[in-house]
Amino acid sequence: MPEYVVLLSVPGLREQDLDRMPCLKQLTSEGDQATLVPSFPAVTCPVQANMTTGLTPVEHGVVANGFYWRERYEVEMWTSTNECIQRPQLWDIMHQHDSSLTAAVWFPLHCKGCGADFVCMPAPIHNADGTESMWCYSRPEGLYQQLMGELGQFPLQHFWGPMANIKSTAWITTSAVQAARQFLPNLFYIYLPHLDYAAQKMGPDSEAALQAVVDLDVEIGKLADGFAEAYGDNSPLWLVASEYVIVPVDHVSYPNRTLRAAGLLSVQQQNGRELLDLQQSRAWALVDHQFSHIFVRDSDQTTIQQAKEVLTRQTGVSQVLTQDELGPYELAHPLSGDLIVISQPNSWQAYYWWLDDDLAPAFARTIDIHRKPGFDPVELFWDPTTNGIPLDATLVKGSHGAPAINPNQRGVLLSSQRGVFVERPTADTDVADILLRQFGI
Repeated sequence: MPEYVVLLSVPGLREQDLDRMPCLKQLTSEGDQATLVPSFPAVTCPVQANMTTGLTPVEHGVVANGFYWRERYEVEMWTSTNECIQRPQLWDIMHQHDSSLTAAVWFPLHCKGCGADFVCMPAPIHNADGTESMWCYSRPEGLYQQLMGELGQFPLQHFWGPMANIKSTAWITTSAVQAARQFLPNLFYIYLPHLDYAAQKMGPDSEAALQAVVDLDVEIGKLADGFAEAYGDNSPLWLVASEYVIVPVDHVSYPNRTLRAAGLLSVQQQNGRELLDLQQSRAWALVDHQFSHIFVRDSDQTTIQQAKEVLTRQTGVSQVLTQDELGPYELAHPLSGDLIVISQPNSWQAYYWWLDDDLAPAFARTIDIHRKPGFDPVELFWDPTTNGIPLDATLVKGSHGAPAINPNQRGVLLSSQRGVFVERPTADTDVADILLRQFGI
């Protein structure tokens, strides 16, 4: 059994991309390869929780990239705290098995306060005056400051938004090498986000997206070389897992506008803008790429049925499921909506509720992933000439999240050694078991 394992979590990695990735192919040339099937919903936070717990959302509770706390009418998008994951993760299980085993966690979501020994997760702070400053959770305390002294501040502006590029992933890989040299953790879990950007903005087969594959491969090569030096003769086993695959889209639906037209969603006026009124709305949608959770006030059955009927009729919608229909997707959790709306593979869902762009809330034209009640990939199209985001959701050319029914919605699982897993379609929830077996667990 290997003493050390490195798990790379790579959103958007497809089997056909490997032909453009000589460094990754060399790293995994003597290993196993299998199709990796993401569970629904196939988006960042649930899939990362699936891979680190070996369980589905109905058990670990991460039902989307955002949460709605009904009792206080509050939406929380992209939370950093680990408390939202309700089951033990890889490092917790490793520590329980053998307290001498150590784990490092580099940049996946929900790792603030997790049980890993070494953690690095920079994130923005949104100040009351509208400005943004840098915050970082790291363990041990002072680790980020040490890395910042050696590498400079993490380039947060390149992690998401119109300036997103390889610089953020390069900082992640370089800092991971530094940490490997210093700590030699038994498990090193690293999130490499670079393929997320161009594929959503321009489409997964666009020239920009294909170049992103090449750029990521260079960083993986540097990471592999750095880890080879750090670990020396104790060469780690590498596992590389696609979180999901981004597919082309040519359509967008607006569930909140549909619910508003049906008289179910309410807005409130504030400074000449329309804000979503969570308390007064009978039903509203927390959208997330190719699916949404519909929250119905008091879970009223009449309203649920009405919402289901109007949403089912919308172009681009594949399914609208009630809680008792979620069994096959293992998503019937108390934090899930009363309905789940699933898009067809070529469509995605935008959070917009306003009917006149002049009435859109001020944050709609800004890069503000925490205040928006839903994921907004249009932030990638921020326009420097207007210092704002165009409110045109049709610009987005790639998305993900719907059930991975078709082969082009499925990713790849790779290893650097033979016999690590069986080369057959594998679920994201199987990654945890594959990894833990390497430590005799």
